[in-house]
Amino acid sequence: MPAYEEAYLKDVVENQGKLFDFVAQSFSDKDTKDFIQAYMQSKTRKDIDEAQAYVNTMDAKTLWDFFVKTDNYNLKPGNALEGFLPDWIGEFYAYYQWFYNESSAEVAKKVPVDFLIKAYPGLHDLDLELAVKKVGR
Repeated sequence: MPAYEEAYLKDVVENQGKLFDFVAQSFSDKDTKDFIQAYMQSKTRKDIDEAQAYVNTMDAKTLWDFFVKTDNYNLKPGNALEGFLPDWIGEFYAYYQWFYNESSAEVAKKVPVDFLIKAYPGLHDLDLELAVKKVGR
C-alpha cells in the first residue's frame, strides 16, 4: 500500500529531484551526498512521508528554504554530484518511499546514496517504477 495519495506522487517525485539538483548545481563546493543523507533523515522529509499537504506541495526552492530552517541544516564542504545524477537520486528515493511505504530514513539506510551512484548507469534509463522494483527485491 502506497505511503500517501497518488495525487501527490508526481509533484513529490519531481520536486525532490529538482531539490537535489538545485543543491548540487547551486553549491558546487558543498557535499551533495551529505545533504541527501541529512534530508532523507529529516523532519521535513518525515512530514512528506506522512502526507503533510503543506510540505508535499512545495516547489524545490521553497522546500530547500523550509528544510534549512526547520531542520537547522548547514551544507558541509565537499564535492557536488554532477549531471542528472542528483535529480535521479531524488526522484528514485521519493518514488521508492511512496511505493514501499517505508520511512525515508529507512529507505536511505536500505539503499545508501553510494549504492545509487554505482547503480545509476544501469538503472537511470529504466522506468522509475521498474528501477525501484529492481532495487527493492
